[in-house]
Amino acid sequence: MAAQALTGASRLGLVRELAVALRNAVAPELGRHAGRIHGRTGEGGDVTFAIDEIAEHALASFLADRAPRAAWYSEDRGLVAEADATDVLVVDPIDGTRPALAGLESACVAVALAPLGDGAPTMGDVSEACVVEIKSGGVFLAAAGSGLLQSPHPVALSANAEIGRMFWGYGFRGRPVRETAELLAELIDASSVGGGTFELGSQAFCMTRIITGQLDAVVEAGSRMIDELPWMRERFERVGGGQVLNNSPYDLAAPWLCLREAGGVVTDGWGRPLDDRPLLGSGHEFQMSSISAASPGLHAQLVAAIDAGIERLRRIGRAHRP
Repeated sequence: MAAQALTGASRLGLVRELAVALRNAVAPELGRHAGRIHGRTGEGGDVTFAIDEIAEHALASFLADRAPRAAWYSEDRGLVAEADATDVLVVDPIDGTRPALAGLESACVAVALAPLGDGAPTMGDVSEACVVEIKSGGVFLAAAGSGLLQSPHPVALSANAEIGRMFWGYGFRGRPVRETAELLAELIDASSVGGGTFELGSQAFCMTRIITGQLDAVVEAGSRMIDELPWMRERFERVGGGQVLNNSPYDLAAPWLCLREAGGVVTDGWGRPLDDRPLLGSGHEFQMSSISAASPGLHAQLVAAIDAGIERLRRIGRAHRP
């Protein structure tokens, strides 16, 4: 018998219950050095730590009990699906594993839900999403077209439109530092004194800080670096131990919907919508750059700054090409 599709409140309830259950499973492990033990390499190519194994076990147990017919895709397991599944959960059980291992606040659970359809859903198909802060337990919950339905803080999108006063986040985990710093150099120099720059270790945490007004923007352009400058791939693989470790759909799907429904702007690294990008998959062909901002005006300036940074890197590549 075919599985019955989830509807209405049951969809929101499932994503929230799963995210909270994963948070509760992981929270006691925050800051414990035992969690830093390396395990196997996950589906996404990153190191799987002992704390990740705890989260993945909690994920499998919850869904076996609560939604045994739902398909799911996680960072460590990839796609797990029954033949008659109608919906798919896209889950990052710990977005910000390294902050979690250090006992810091910037670690989240991220869960998104979409109709499975023909087996190739896109980001635009995401219908519900939940991000839960692991340390505090704060919940962000959104449904497509219905707004941000729950937040631990009032929505307070920043009105700042000046790069020099911008508080913003970016990522270096698995990225070549010299080239990434060059890409972001003008933005960092412009805002490091009059504003603030942060590497917080979690895409979901950073993007939800735009909702709370703590950050004005988040910039992650690693995939664009490789797409436009193919010589960069070797640099990423060297840092990533043979893997490219830019953001995959499971990193972005939940915070993307939450921020969009709160009124923020999220695009790829060129300023294009993410809606048509595949929702299921990992590896460079599925990974996405992203530029997130509290307002269209600030976002446009960030896209222009990344354009300029790519051109600087292009000149560097030409200068060092044999």
